[in-house]
Amino acid sequence: MTTTMQAPGQATEKRGFWLRQLRRWHWISSAICLVGMLLFAVTGFTLNHAGDLPAQLRVTETRAQLPEALRAQLAATDTEGEAPLPEAVRDWIRRTMGVRIAAGTAAEWSADELHVSLPRPGGDAWLAIERETGAVTHELTTRGPVALLNDLHKGRHAGPVWSLFLDVFAVACLVFCVTGLWLLHLYAGNRPSTWPLVGLGLVVPLLIVILFIH
Repeated sequence: MTTTMQAPGQATEKRGFWLRQLRRWHWISSAICLVGMLLFAVTGFTLNHAGDLPAQLRVTETRAQLPEALRAQLAATDTEGEAPLPEAVRDWIRRTMGVRIAAGTAAEWSADELHVSLPRPGGDAWLAIERETGAVTHELTTRGPVALLNDLHKGRHAGPVWSLFLDVFAVACLVFCVTGLWLLHLYAGNRPSTWPLVGLGLVVPLLIVILFIH
């Protein structure tokens, strides 16, 4: 049996290569994660103390009147249940009231009115249209910047783009942690407290779950 031995110079070169790669990916992922980790650290605290931080509740109501042609279109439409608003109605609402309704957003159609639920981070909103008169009412409720940040932390009603950002952020955090763990492994020989500290980071939350969460 033949055993392949690496020369000391080759081993040093190989170690140097991996150190450079790990450091590169570690700092790149940390740069990507920096602002997001600060945001999630702050909102982790605010979520943990949500009951101690009062909401800054504000309700704004806006009213408008549909043009006769659009009102007649809705009145003549034989639709009940869930269905999107006509494009012309959505465009008029956006131009007149500044309310954007996505094309696929479902409205609740009844004989008397249309009701559109428009949930959002840090608040809520809805829009109602009376089919006979064409009266449009939009109500927006906000609960302040802390509630907004908390909902962004949870991804609540934040839309597909924010959801994609959370996925990218999660992958970057994973790269940051894995490369950090590998660097710890490479330097642990000269730092005897490395693995006890890593173990402490695992044992403390595990003990809290076992002893205090029932």
